[in-house]
Amino acid sequence: MTDTALESLYAYPPDRTWVTANFVSSVDGAVSVDGRSAGLGSAADKRIFTLGRELADVVLVGAGTVLIEGYRPSARLPIAVVTARGTLTPDLPLFTGSAVPPIVITCAAAELPPLPADVIVAGEDEVDLARAVSELAARGLHKINLEGGPRLFGSMIAEGLVDALNLTISPLLAVGDSSRIAHGPVVPPVELELTSALRAEDVLLLRYQRRNSS
Repeated sequence: MTDTALESLYAYPPDRTWVTANFVSSVDGAVSVDGRSAGLGSAADKRIFTLGRELADVVLVGAGTVLIEGYRPSARLPIAVVTARGTLTPDLPLFTGSAVPPIVITCAAAELPPLPADVIVAGEDEVDLARAVSELAARGLHKINLEGGPRLFGSMIAEGLVDALNLTISPLLAVGDSSRIAHGPVVPPVELELTSALRAEDVLLLRYQRRNSS
């Protein structure tokens, strides 16, 4: 497909706040190889990952993923990091040399050092994710690209905050102890509808939307 066709296919709906999760998984459900998602990557997956950022207003990601994947600042859009603990430090690559200041979403109980970021306190002992999404929307950041990790994704699902999922299936069997793409509290299954399926050689690029989400 052309870049224009892909942009149209993956576009966010207008005039509303919308959370799209982006994940890559092996055929047997692993979310990482040797602890990092890069081991599952491909040119096709990288294109969809990049497209997700091009179309979004903000990237939403958990602090654990920032640390493991070595997140760096984006030149175009803010990266919003969710943390309920004091695991972020100002010397991380994400906070150095950023043209667009990151956003840190935390709770009152967290003991964070001073950070060069827009800090949002959402909740007392844990991060109130619904409030976090509302705070992003209040800043004009309505197109939210959720990049991980599995625990944040699971918590967002449990709160009914995920509207769509872009899932790349990597043609690998990655036997091991890697977690699945969503991990968290037990909640009733969320019914999805398949909105598109693309193939790039042996890689599948699937798009799902929460049924009755509009």
